[in-house]
Amino acid sequence: MSLKLCKFTLAAGLAVAALVTSVATPALAQSKEQFFPMLVYRTGAYAPNGVPFANGYADYLKLVNARGGINGVKVSFEECETGYATDRGVECYERLKGKNGGATVFQPLSTGITFALTEKAPGDKIPLITGGYGRSESADGQVFKWNFPLTGTYWGAADILIQHLAAKEGGFDKLKGKKIALVYHDSPYGKEPIPLLQERAAMHGFALTLLPVAHPGVEQKATWLQIRQNRPDYVLNWGWGVMNSTALKEAVATGFPRDKMYGVWWAGAEPDVKDVGDGAKGYNALALQHGAEPNAAVVKEILAKLHDKGQGTGPRTEVGEVLYMRGLIAAMLAVEGVRATQERFGKGKWVSAEQARWGFENLNLTQAKLDVLGFKGVMRPISTSCSDHQGASWARVHQWDGKKWNFTSDWMQQDDAIIKPMVKAAADKYAVEKKWTRRTGQDCQS
Repeated sequence: MSLKLCKFTLAAGLAVAALVTSVATPALAQSKEQFFPMLVYRTGAYAPNGVPFANGYADYLKLVNARGGINGVKVSFEECETGYATDRGVECYERLKGKNGGATVFQPLSTGITFALTEKAPGDKIPLITGGYGRSESADGQVFKWNFPLTGTYWGAADILIQHLAAKEGGFDKLKGKKIALVYHDSPYGKEPIPLLQERAAMHGFALTLLPVAHPGVEQKATWLQIRQNRPDYVLNWGWGVMNSTALKEAVATGFPRDKMYGVWWAGAEPDVKDVGDGAKGYNALALQHGAEPNAAVVKEILAKLHDKGQGTGPRTEVGEVLYMRGLIAAMLAVEGVRATQERFGKGKWVSAEQARWGFENLNLTQAKLDVLGFKGVMRPISTSCSDHQGASWARVHQWDGKKWNFTSDWMQQDDAIIKPMVKAAADKYAVEKKWTRRTGQDCQS
Protein backbone atom coordinates (compact mmCIF):
# COMPACT_ATOMS: atom_id res chain seq x y z
CA MET A 1 0.00 0.00 0.00
CA SER A 2 1.42 3.34 -1.00
CA LEU A 3 1.95 5.90 1.70
CA LYS A 4 1.75 9.62 1.44
CA LEU A 5 4.85 11.00 3.08
CA CYS A 6 5.18 14.60 4.01
CA LYS A 7 8.67 15.62 4.99
CA PHE A 8 9.43 18.66 7.04
CA THR A 9 13.05 19.62 7.65
CA LEU A 10 13.33 22.04 10.50
CA ALA A 11 17.04 22.74 10.73
CA ALA A 12 19.71 23.94 8.41
CA GLY A 13 23.15 22.43 8.49
CA LEU A 14 23.36 20.22 5.41
CA ALA A 15 26.02 22.45 3.89
CA VAL A 16 28.12 22.09 7.00
CA ALA A 17 27.63 18.34 7.00
CA ALA A 18 28.85 18.13 3.41
CA LEU A 19 32.19 19.55 4.42
CA VAL A 20 32.77 16.97 7.11
CA THR A 21 34.86 13.93 6.27
CA SER A 22 33.81 10.38 7.02
CA VAL A 23 35.93 10.39 10.16
CA ALA A 24 33.69 10.31 13.24
CA THR A 25 34.57 13.45 15.15
CA PRO A 26 32.83 15.29 17.99
CA ALA A 27 31.97 18.05 15.54
CA LEU A 28 30.21 15.53 13.30
CA ALA A 29 28.25 14.07 16.21
CA GLN A 30 27.10 17.51 17.27
CA SER A 31 26.09 18.48 13.71
CA LYS A 32 23.47 15.71 13.59
CA GLU A 33 19.83 16.60 13.95
CA GLN A 34 17.69 14.76 16.47
CA PHE A 35 15.09 12.99 14.31
CA PHE A 36 11.51 12.59 15.52
CA PRO A 37 9.36 10.53 13.12
CA MET A 38 5.64 11.25 13.23
CA LEU A 39 2.94 8.63 12.64
CA VAL A 40 -0.10 10.70 11.76
CA TYR A 41 -3.56 10.41 10.28
CA ARG A 42 -4.57 13.51 8.40
CA THR A 43 -7.00 11.57 6.18
CA GLY A 44 -9.89 9.20 6.82
CA ALA A 45 -12.50 8.82 9.53
CA TYR A 46 -10.17 9.83 12.37
CA ALA A 47 -8.63 12.86 10.69
CA PRO A 48 -10.74 15.47 12.56
CA ASN A 49 -9.04 14.29 15.76
CA GLY A 50 -5.68 13.26 14.33
CA VAL A 51 -4.96 16.55 12.55
CA PRO A 52 -4.90 18.91 15.55
CA PHE A 53 -2.73 16.46 17.50
CA ALA A 54 -0.24 16.29 14.61
CA ASN A 55 -0.24 20.07 14.25
CA GLY A 56 0.52 20.55 17.93
CA TYR A 57 3.31 17.99 17.77
CA ALA A 58 4.92 19.64 14.74
CA ASP A 59 4.56 23.14 16.14
CA TYR A 60 6.35 22.22 19.34
CA LEU A 61 9.29 20.75 17.43
CA LYS A 62 9.46 23.95 15.39
CA LEU A 63 9.39 25.93 18.63
CA VAL A 64 12.29 23.88 20.00
CA ASN A 65 14.37 24.93 16.99
CA ALA A 66 13.27 28.52 17.38
CA ARG A 67 14.54 28.30 20.96
CA GLY A 68 17.92 27.03 19.75
CA GLY A 69 17.36 23.29 19.79
CA ILE A 70 17.90 20.81 22.61
CA ASN A 71 20.92 22.38 24.25
CA GLY A 72 22.00 23.41 20.77
CA VAL A 73 21.06 20.21 18.93
CA LYS A 74 18.51 21.02 16.25
CA VAL A 75 15.59 18.67 15.58
CA SER A 76 13.89 17.43 12.42
CA PHE A 77 10.79 15.39 11.76
CA GLU A 78 9.00 13.54 9.03
CA GLU A 79 5.36 12.54 8.84
CA CYS A 80 3.97 9.24 7.63
CA GLU A 81 0.24 8.77 7.07
CA THR A 82 -1.21 5.70 8.81
CA GLY A 83 -4.92 6.34 8.45
CA TYR A 84 -5.10 4.82 11.98
CA ALA A 85 -4.55 1.40 10.34
CA THR A 86 -2.21 -0.98 12.16
CA ASP A 87 -0.60 -2.42 9.02
CA ARG A 88 0.14 1.03 7.64
CA GLY A 89 1.49 2.11 11.02
CA VAL A 90 3.94 -0.79 11.04
CA GLU A 91 4.98 0.04 7.49
CA CYS A 92 5.58 3.67 8.46
CA TYR A 93 7.67 2.53 11.41
CA GLU A 94 9.83 0.35 9.17
CA ARG A 95 10.28 3.17 6.66
CA LEU A 96 11.26 5.81 9.16
CA LYS A 97 13.17 4.00 11.87
CA GLY A 98 16.54 4.23 10.11
CA LYS A 99 16.17 7.60 8.39
CA ASN A 100 18.07 10.81 9.17
CA GLY A 101 20.58 9.14 11.45
CA GLY A 102 17.94 6.99 13.12
CA ALA A 103 14.63 7.61 14.85
CA THR A 104 14.86 8.94 18.40
CA VAL A 105 11.46 7.67 19.57
CA PHE A 106 8.12 6.67 18.05
CA GLN A 107 4.69 7.79 19.19
CA PRO A 108 2.17 5.53 17.40
CA LEU A 109 -1.01 7.45 18.38
CA SER A 110 -2.90 4.17 18.11
CA THR A 111 -3.30 1.33 20.57
CA GLY A 112 -3.44 -1.20 17.73
CA ILE A 113 -0.18 0.08 16.24
CA THR A 114 1.31 0.13 19.74
CA PHE A 115 0.45 -3.54 20.24
CA ALA A 116 2.29 -4.38 17.00
CA LEU A 117 5.34 -2.19 17.66
CA THR A 118 5.73 -3.43 21.24
CA GLU A 119 7.18 -6.62 19.79
CA LYS A 120 9.46 -4.79 17.33
CA ALA A 121 10.89 -2.03 19.54
CA PRO A 122 13.10 -4.24 21.76
CA GLY A 123 14.92 -5.71 18.76
CA ASP A 124 15.40 -2.29 17.18
CA LYS A 125 16.19 -0.65 20.54
CA ILE A 126 13.81 2.23 19.87
CA PRO A 127 11.57 3.56 22.67
CA LEU A 128 7.83 4.04 22.26
CA ILE A 129 5.95 6.85 23.99
CA THR A 130 2.25 6.05 24.27
CA GLY A 131 0.94 8.97 26.30
CA GLY A 132 -2.54 8.06 27.53
CA TYR A 133 -2.99 4.98 25.31
CA GLY A 134 -1.47 1.61 24.44
CA ARG A 135 -1.04 -1.38 26.72
CA SER A 136 -2.01 -0.52 30.30
CA GLU A 137 0.40 -3.13 31.70
CA SER A 138 3.30 -1.44 29.89
CA ALA A 139 3.47 0.95 32.86
CA ASP A 140 5.57 -1.87 34.35
CA GLY A 141 9.00 -0.87 33.09
CA GLN A 142 10.65 -3.92 34.58
CA VAL A 143 8.97 -5.99 31.85
CA PHE A 144 8.29 -3.39 29.16
CA LYS A 145 11.73 -1.81 28.88
CA TRP A 146 10.95 0.15 25.69
CA ASN A 147 7.33 1.24 26.31
CA PHE A 148 6.46 4.50 28.06
CA PRO A 149 2.73 5.18 28.61
CA LEU A 150 3.61 8.60 30.02
CA THR A 151 0.84 10.55 31.79
CA GLY A 152 -1.70 7.71 32.01
CA THR A 153 -3.19 4.40 30.90
CA TYR A 154 -6.71 3.26 30.12
CA TRP A 155 -6.96 1.30 33.35
CA GLY A 156 -6.15 4.51 35.19
CA ALA A 157 -8.72 6.41 33.13
CA ALA A 158 -11.47 3.88 33.83
CA ASP A 159 -10.60 3.82 37.52
CA ILE A 160 -10.75 7.61 37.82
CA LEU A 161 -14.11 7.71 36.05
CA ILE A 162 -15.58 5.18 38.49
CA GLN A 163 -14.13 7.16 41.40
CA HIS A 164 -15.80 10.28 40.03
CA LEU A 165 -19.17 8.59 39.61
CA ALA A 166 -18.93 7.21 43.15
CA ALA A 167 -18.26 10.70 44.48
CA LYS A 168 -21.29 12.04 42.60
CA GLU A 169 -23.47 9.31 44.10
CA GLY A 170 -22.19 9.92 47.64
CA GLY A 171 -19.76 7.00 48.02
CA PHE A 172 -18.75 3.69 46.49
CA ASP A 173 -21.49 1.92 48.42
CA LYS A 174 -24.05 3.95 46.49
CA LEU A 175 -22.89 2.35 43.24
CA LYS A 176 -24.47 -0.95 44.27
CA GLY A 177 -27.36 -1.73 41.96
CA LYS A 178 -26.47 1.04 39.50
CA LYS A 179 -26.20 0.29 35.79
CA ILE A 180 -23.20 1.52 33.82
CA ALA A 181 -22.87 0.96 30.07
CA LEU A 182 -19.55 1.07 28.22
CA VAL A 183 -19.95 2.12 24.59
CA TYR A 184 -16.56 1.29 23.11
CA HIS A 185 -14.67 1.27 19.83
CA ASP A 186 -14.40 -2.42 18.92
CA SER A 187 -10.60 -2.44 18.75
CA PRO A 188 -7.68 -2.93 21.15
CA TYR A 189 -8.20 0.70 22.18
CA GLY A 190 -11.83 0.27 23.14
CA LYS A 191 -11.30 -3.05 24.89
CA GLU A 192 -8.50 -1.79 27.17
CA PRO A 193 -10.68 -0.47 30.06
CA ILE A 194 -12.82 -3.61 30.32
CA PRO A 195 -10.67 -5.55 32.86
CA LEU A 196 -10.59 -2.59 35.25
CA LEU A 197 -14.32 -1.90 34.92
CA GLN A 198 -15.11 -5.57 35.55
CA GLU A 199 -12.90 -5.47 38.65
CA ARG A 200 -14.66 -2.37 39.96
CA ALA A 201 -18.10 -3.83 39.14
CA ALA A 202 -17.29 -6.91 41.22
CA MET A 203 -16.06 -4.73 44.09
CA HIS A 204 -19.00 -2.33 44.22
CA GLY A 205 -21.94 -4.27 42.84
CA PHE A 206 -22.87 -2.21 39.81
CA ALA A 207 -24.05 -3.86 36.60
CA LEU A 208 -21.69 -3.38 33.65
CA THR A 209 -23.02 -3.60 30.11
CA LEU A 210 -20.50 -3.84 27.26
CA LEU A 211 -21.60 -2.34 23.94
CA PRO A 212 -19.01 -2.59 21.13
CA VAL A 213 -19.22 -0.26 18.13
CA ALA A 214 -17.61 -1.29 14.84
CA HIS A 215 -15.05 0.91 13.07
CA PRO A 216 -15.37 3.75 12.28
CA GLY A 217 -18.35 4.26 14.59
CA VAL A 218 -20.96 5.92 12.39
CA GLU A 219 -23.54 3.16 12.87
CA GLN A 220 -24.74 3.12 16.48
CA LYS A 221 -28.54 2.94 16.23
CA ALA A 222 -28.71 -0.63 17.57
CA THR A 223 -26.37 0.33 20.41
CA TRP A 224 -28.52 3.23 21.52
CA LEU A 225 -31.69 1.18 21.16
CA GLN A 226 -30.21 -1.12 23.81
CA ILE A 227 -29.39 1.89 25.97
CA ARG A 228 -32.95 3.18 25.64
CA GLN A 229 -34.28 -0.24 26.64
CA ASN A 230 -31.85 -0.87 29.53
CA ARG A 231 -31.86 2.72 30.82
CA PRO A 232 -28.38 2.75 32.41
CA ASP A 233 -27.58 5.33 35.06
CA TYR A 234 -24.39 6.31 33.24
CA VAL A 235 -22.81 5.76 29.84
CA LEU A 236 -19.04 5.69 29.44
CA ASN A 237 -17.92 6.59 25.93
CA TRP A 238 -14.64 5.01 24.76
CA GLY A 239 -14.74 6.45 21.27
CA TRP A 240 -12.44 8.15 18.80
CA GLY A 241 -13.02 10.29 15.75
CA VAL A 242 -16.50 10.40 14.26
CA MET A 243 -17.69 7.79 16.78
CA ASN A 244 -17.82 10.44 19.50
CA SER A 245 -20.07 12.95 17.75
CA THR A 246 -22.24 10.08 16.51
CA ALA A 247 -22.71 8.85 20.09
CA LEU A 248 -23.80 12.31 21.19
CA LYS A 249 -26.25 12.64 18.31
CA GLU A 250 -27.74 9.24 19.11
CA ALA A 251 -28.01 10.22 22.78
CA VAL A 252 -30.01 13.27 21.70
CA ALA A 253 -32.23 11.13 19.46
CA THR A 254 -32.95 8.59 22.22
CA GLY A 255 -33.29 11.15 24.99
CA PHE A 256 -30.34 9.97 27.08
CA PRO A 257 -29.07 12.85 29.25
CA ARG A 258 -25.70 14.13 28.09
CA ASP A 259 -24.74 15.01 31.65
CA LYS A 260 -24.88 11.27 32.39
CA MET A 261 -22.33 10.58 29.65
CA TYR A 262 -18.60 10.47 30.39
CA GLY A 263 -15.95 10.11 27.74
CA VAL A 264 -12.38 8.94 28.09
CA TRP A 265 -9.73 11.59 27.34
CA TRP A 266 -9.83 10.73 23.62
CA ALA A 267 -13.54 11.48 23.57
CA GLY A 268 -13.51 14.97 25.02
CA ALA A 269 -12.14 17.47 22.52
CA GLU A 270 -13.60 20.21 20.33
CA PRO A 271 -14.11 18.05 17.19
CA ASP A 272 -16.27 15.68 19.26
CA VAL A 273 -18.84 18.27 20.28
CA LYS A 274 -18.89 21.26 17.94
CA ASP A 275 -20.96 19.61 15.20
CA VAL A 276 -23.56 18.42 17.70
CA GLY A 277 -24.57 21.95 18.67
CA ASP A 278 -26.63 22.49 21.79
CA GLY A 279 -27.17 18.73 21.96
CA ALA A 280 -23.66 18.29 23.35
CA LYS A 281 -24.20 20.63 26.32
CA GLY A 282 -23.55 18.88 29.61
CA TYR A 283 -21.38 16.13 28.12
CA ASN A 284 -18.44 15.20 30.34
CA ALA A 285 -15.02 13.75 29.59
CA LEU A 286 -11.68 13.15 31.25
CA ALA A 287 -8.86 15.61 30.59
CA LEU A 288 -5.47 13.88 30.41
CA GLN A 289 -3.19 16.09 32.54
CA HIS A 290 -4.66 19.12 30.75
CA GLY A 291 -7.61 20.50 28.88
CA ALA A 292 -7.92 23.37 26.46
CA GLU A 293 -5.28 25.90 27.53
CA PRO A 294 -5.49 28.95 25.24
CA ASN A 295 -3.78 31.21 27.79
CA ALA A 296 -0.77 29.01 28.55
CA ALA A 297 2.64 30.63 28.17
CA VAL A 298 3.77 28.00 25.65
CA VAL A 299 0.70 28.74 23.52
CA LYS A 300 1.45 32.46 23.50
CA GLU A 301 5.07 31.72 22.57
CA ILE A 302 4.02 29.50 19.65
CA LEU A 303 1.66 32.17 18.38
CA ALA A 304 4.36 34.81 18.57
CA LYS A 305 7.30 32.80 17.21
CA LEU A 306 5.50 30.65 14.64
CA HIS A 307 1.97 31.67 13.68
CA ASP A 308 2.58 35.42 13.70
CA LYS A 309 5.38 34.75 11.20
CA GLY A 310 3.34 32.42 8.99
CA GLN A 311 5.28 29.36 10.15
CA GLY A 312 2.55 27.55 12.09
CA THR A 313 1.59 24.06 11.00
CA GLY A 314 -2.20 24.37 11.09
CA PRO A 315 -4.85 27.06 11.63
CA ARG A 316 -4.15 29.60 14.34
CA THR A 317 -7.62 29.07 15.80
CA GLU A 318 -6.87 25.52 17.01
CA VAL A 319 -3.75 26.53 18.97
CA GLY A 320 -4.58 25.90 22.62
CA GLU A 321 -7.46 23.47 21.98
CA VAL A 322 -7.54 20.04 23.65
CA LEU A 323 -5.99 17.80 20.99
CA TYR A 324 -3.53 20.45 19.84
CA MET A 325 -2.31 20.67 23.44
CA ARG A 326 -2.14 16.86 23.61
CA GLY A 327 0.18 16.85 20.59
CA LEU A 328 2.20 19.69 22.08
CA ILE A 329 2.69 17.76 25.32
CA ALA A 330 3.61 14.57 23.45
CA ALA A 331 6.38 16.38 21.58
CA MET A 332 7.56 18.09 24.76
CA LEU A 333 7.89 14.73 26.53
CA ALA A 334 9.94 13.37 23.62
CA VAL A 335 12.24 16.39 23.66
CA GLU A 336 12.65 16.40 27.44
CA GLY A 337 13.58 12.72 27.36
CA VAL A 338 16.44 13.66 25.05
CA ARG A 339 17.41 16.55 27.29
CA ALA A 340 17.52 14.21 30.29
CA THR A 341 19.63 11.78 28.25
CA GLN A 342 22.14 14.51 27.50
CA GLU A 343 22.70 14.95 31.22
CA ARG A 344 24.24 11.48 31.19
CA PHE A 345 25.80 11.16 27.75
CA GLY A 346 26.90 14.74 27.09
CA LYS A 347 25.08 18.04 27.09
CA GLY A 348 24.58 19.43 23.62
CA LYS A 349 25.22 16.09 21.90
CA TRP A 350 23.05 14.05 19.57
CA VAL A 351 21.82 10.89 21.30
CA SER A 352 20.83 7.52 19.85
CA ALA A 353 17.44 5.91 20.40
CA GLU A 354 19.00 3.40 22.77
CA GLN A 355 20.54 6.22 24.80
CA ALA A 356 17.27 8.18 24.72
CA ARG A 357 15.49 5.27 26.37
CA TRP A 358 17.56 5.99 29.51
CA GLY A 359 16.26 9.56 29.51
CA PHE A 360 12.63 8.49 29.31
CA GLU A 361 13.21 6.10 32.20
CA ASN A 362 14.85 8.83 34.28
CA LEU A 363 12.50 11.67 33.43
CA ASN A 364 12.01 14.17 36.23
CA LEU A 365 9.81 17.02 35.04
CA THR A 366 9.27 19.04 38.19
CA GLN A 367 6.74 21.84 38.30
CA ALA A 368 9.60 24.34 38.16
CA LYS A 369 10.89 22.74 34.93
CA LEU A 370 7.41 22.70 33.42
CA ASP A 371 6.95 26.37 34.29
CA VAL A 372 10.20 27.27 32.51
CA LEU A 373 9.02 25.38 29.43
CA GLY A 374 5.77 27.36 29.41
CA PHE A 375 3.52 24.61 30.77
CA LYS A 376 2.50 26.30 34.02
CA GLY A 377 -1.13 25.47 34.70
CA VAL A 378 -1.16 22.96 31.86
CA MET A 379 -0.03 19.75 33.50
CA ARG A 380 1.32 18.13 36.63
CA PRO A 381 4.91 16.93 37.21
CA ILE A 382 6.06 13.60 35.76
CA SER A 383 8.75 11.35 37.19
CA THR A 384 9.66 7.92 35.82
CA SER A 385 11.82 5.03 36.99
CA CYS A 386 12.72 1.48 36.03
CA SER A 387 9.54 0.14 37.59
CA ASP A 388 7.28 3.08 36.67
CA HIS A 389 7.16 3.97 32.98
CA GLN A 390 3.91 5.90 33.39
CA GLY A 391 5.27 8.70 35.55
CA ALA A 392 1.95 10.28 36.51
CA SER A 393 -1.60 9.05 37.06
CA TRP A 394 -3.81 12.12 37.40
CA ALA A 395 -6.79 13.43 35.46
CA ARG A 396 -9.68 15.86 35.78
CA VAL A 397 -13.20 15.97 34.38
CA HIS A 398 -14.29 18.77 32.12
CA GLN A 399 -17.75 19.54 30.74
CA TRP A 400 -18.88 21.14 27.49
CA ASP A 401 -21.11 24.19 27.95
CA GLY A 402 -21.90 24.63 24.26
CA LYS A 403 -18.94 26.88 23.54
CA LYS A 404 -15.99 25.68 25.61
CA TRP A 405 -14.75 23.06 28.04
CA ASN A 406 -14.86 23.87 31.77
CA PHE A 407 -13.21 21.85 34.53
CA THR A 408 -15.79 20.40 36.89
CA SER A 409 -13.62 18.31 39.21
CA ASP A 410 -10.41 18.52 41.15
CA TRP A 411 -7.42 16.40 40.14
CA MET A 412 -8.04 12.72 40.76
CA GLN A 413 -5.51 9.90 40.87
CA GLN A 414 -5.82 6.24 39.94
CA ASP A 415 -6.05 3.82 42.86
CA ASP A 416 -2.74 1.94 42.76
CA ALA A 417 -3.97 -0.54 45.35
CA ILE A 418 -6.21 -1.90 42.60
CA ILE A 419 -4.21 -1.14 39.48
CA LYS A 420 -0.66 -2.13 40.42
CA PRO A 421 -1.52 -5.81 41.11
CA MET A 422 -3.42 -5.91 37.80
CA VAL A 423 -0.48 -4.35 35.95
CA LYS A 424 2.04 -6.78 37.46
CA ALA A 425 -0.10 -9.83 36.74
CA ALA A 426 -0.69 -8.81 33.12
CA ALA A 427 2.96 -7.84 32.60
CA ASP A 428 4.17 -11.16 34.03
CA LYS A 429 1.78 -13.02 31.74
CA TYR A 430 3.06 -11.10 28.72
CA ALA A 431 6.67 -11.76 29.75
CA VAL A 432 6.01 -15.50 29.91
CA GLU A 433 4.31 -15.49 26.50
CA LYS A 434 7.14 -13.54 24.85
CA LYS A 435 9.95 -15.13 26.87
CA TRP A 436 10.98 -11.76 28.25
CA THR A 437 12.83 -11.45 31.55
CA ARG A 438 11.68 -9.09 34.29
CA ARG A 439 14.45 -6.62 35.16
CA THR A 440 15.51 -6.39 38.79
CA GLY A 441 18.38 -4.90 40.76
CA GLN A 442 21.38 -4.05 38.64
CA ASP A 443 19.45 -4.80 35.45
CA CYS A 444 17.43 -1.67 36.11
CA GLN A 445 20.53 0.51 35.85
CA SER A 446 20.94 -0.23 32.16
